Amino acid sequence: MSDTAGENEGGIESVIPSIYMGQFARLLEQGDMFAMQPLSDEEYVCYALTEEKGFKDSSEIIALLKKSFEAYSNFRAQRMASFCGFQMAREYFAVSEFSDAKQMFDSVASLYRQEGWATLLWEVLGYLQECSRKLGSAKDFVEYSLEMAALPILTVAGVQSFKDCGPAGTASLLQREVVHEEVFRVIGGESGIASNKGNNSLKVSNDHPLYLEIDLVSPLRVVLLASVAFHEQIVKPGAPTLITLSLLSQLPLAVEIDQLEIQFNQSECNFIIINGQRPQSAAISNVQPGRRLETAPVLTLLTNKWLRLTYEIKSEQSGKLECVHIIAKLGPYFTICCRAESPASMNDLQLWKFEDQVETFPTKDPSLAFSGQKATQVEEPDPQVDLTLNSSGPALVGESFIIPVTVSSKGHAIHSGELKINLVDTRGGGLLSPREVEPFSEDSLHVELLGISGLACEDESQTGADSIQKIQHSFGLISVPFLNEGESWSCKLEIRWHRPKPVMLYVSLGYSPYSSEPNAQKLHVHKSLQIEGKTAVIISHKYMLPFRRDPLLLSKIKPVPDSEQMPSLPLKETSILLVSTKNCTEVPLLLLSMSVEVEDDAIGASCTVRHGDEDLVEPALLIPGEEFKKVFCVIPDVNLPKLKMGRVCLRWKRKYGTGEQPDSCSTASEVLTKHSLPEVNVELPPLVVSLECPPHAILGNPFTYTIRIQNQTQLLQEIKVLLADSQSFVLSGSHNDTIFVLPKSSHILGYKLVPLASGSQRLPKVTVTTTRYSAGFQPSIAASTLFVFPSKPYFETTNMGETRLDSVAAE
Repeated sequence: MSDTAGENEGGIESVIPSIYMGQFARLLEQGDMFAMQPLSDEEYVCYALTEEKGFKDSSEIIALLKKSFEAYSNFRAQRMASFCGFQMAREYFAVSEFSDAKQMFDSVASLYRQEGWATLLWEVLGYLQECSRKLGSAKDFVEYSLEMAALPILTVAGVQSFKDCGPAGTASLLQREVVHEEVFRVIGGESGIASNKGNNSLKVSNDHPLYLEIDLVSPLRVVLLASVAFHEQIVKPGAPTLITLSLLSQLPLAVEIDQLEIQFNQSECNFIIINGQRPQSAAISNVQPGRRLETAPVLTLLTNKWLRLTYEIKSEQSGKLECVHIIAKLGPYFTICCRAESPASMNDLQLWKFEDQVETFPTKDPSLAFSGQKATQVEEPDPQVDLTLNSSGPALVGESFIIPVTVSSKGHAIHSGELKINLVDTRGGGLLSPREVEPFSEDSLHVELLGISGLACEDESQTGADSIQKIQHSFGLISVPFLNEGESWSCKLEIRWHRPKPVMLYVSLGYSPYSSEPNAQKLHVHKSLQIEGKTAVIISHKYMLPFRRDPLLLSKIKPVPDSEQMPSLPLKETSILLVSTKNCTEVPLLLLSMSVEVEDDAIGASCTVRHGDEDLVEPALLIPGEEFKKVFCVIPDVNLPKLKMGRVCLRWKRKYGTGEQPDSCSTASEVLTKHSLPEVNVELPPLVVSLECPPHAILGNPFTYTIRIQNQTQLLQEIKVLLADSQSFVLSGSHNDTIFVLPKSSHILGYKLVPLASGSQRLPKVTVTTTRYSAGFQPSIAASTLFVFPSKPYFETTNMGETRLDSVAAE
């Protein structure tokens, strides 16, 4: 239709402009009236082509193409947008606006590379080559020319002669060779191709050398592809290993390389490969003295044929050894820097992926081609330093557990030494209690690293300026001073267990054996020690009533079903608190003190706690499994349903054996263990029954047995007393009686008893019953037992120690 559009121009004059988008129509005259006739698709196309042919202004054409380009871009129709962009770039090129044309051609070429349209890409690169020539950019000209020469276009010249292929001409193998020769004349400094800027030639000279970089996504990978494979994945320091360097090019003609420089992340391993056929080339004139040089018989790249070179590499520095760049010099002024790639992870050349050509491998060994890597791991040399961790048995909860760490040099001097300490839960639960919530506190830690100290507890202000000391709850870092061969240094780790937990202690020493520079190669020594944290003591308690004194507690008479029974104590009556502690470890302990601390708001007001006996004058030895008990007197002063009783405070420390000395640097040799006492119920007992009798009796001698009943209420209490006969005693007095006890008063019943047998005898059984509360009282077996002597005993009152001394002196 474009060719025949001029034949149908007769009816174009009657077409009127559209009011709405695309609604063109022909105006017909019918007598005095005018009618509108819609255009068919064929007539509209003819009209549009005829109108466009009338435009000769490139700015109008570019504006129309730009609108089309933006419209297709908004619809994400990238192929149509690129086609419009290509037409727009050609218009820019036609009016000599080469900068705008180059920008548009670059955008189009990017899509053609992704789509793999080699023939269309050839045409676009031809325009880009010409734009770079006109703009005088030698680097861009060389890049586009090299890419054109390496395109997979194998068509015969003349097949596409009917199509306008742009400045580069028809895409063919012959034309690729022409572009190849032209660009190598430019980079060799021989070309005199004139540019548009001041008629300067696109020359590469000593004053303007050319340097190209090819990364993993560069389109120039088809020009030069570098593969590096280490033959071993792990090597010993100082041990040689082989490395294979492979180069591949898709340029149509052979390329001779003057020099190859292989760069690693360890600069000591860098070396240069020189072309043996051109040893006197100017490309090697700038080689630094002392650099390793290798000579290759041939450094020529043929089309789609790998150039394989194998050399020996030796590294003294441990860690990762990786080949980074391959730098090829082609002549004295042109350099290509390629990013080294691993054969196992190397991507295919996108444009050559589906071409009909022989597939080759970077290395001769197929297994190395599929698994080879451009990096290897250099192991650390064997350290000549001993790291020793000592542990004195299990750690006890609450104490500051000391672990000595000793660093001994056997063959290496220690420069820039650092000790790293890590505490790890062996069960994987973490050292922080999951039951604790934010904010973070020390009480939420199960295990805590308190500090690291030297042999003599040195002050931090006295340490050197280069020393490092960082302490966290599970991590520590400390500097190790310089040590000559044969010297040693020690420090002590102070760790505290807040809860029983097994912990793995990891200690790592890093040092440099030859230099004190910060970046010097370091060796590492690792040691680990599992430490079991155990509970040292278990504290229990029990409340008891005074001997032969029993208050009546109503909460015990009628307990509430299905409820937790809280201990009940009588108001303003003395109760006995028996605290027991047991050594649960396999090491002996020294008990220093045991006390009961009442809450701050209850001291002297709610409860009074007294020691039942004197405090410990000397530390008490508590062997493993042994139990220690202490008695306290508790007197509640306030009638409360829930009275806080405070906590038991036990001070103890580890008992060191023979030859063991406590650490002088430890500031917490004593451990304070606290045991919270549960709340108790305090109530006023309405009645208190007491039994009074001598501590012992003599056979045949009468004594008085008294029953005291105390009424603490405002009511008159009716009490029934029943006293049963006993075969061991003769009893005088009423056996069965009912008495009335006045409010806030006491009633005393006295009985005369005569012992009839010696030894431990049971007193007559007493039963006291209150009518109001329907509750009875009977003394326990221990309270009803009395020892009867056969005759009056004689007690020695002199000091046994003095008597022993006198007898020894007399002897």
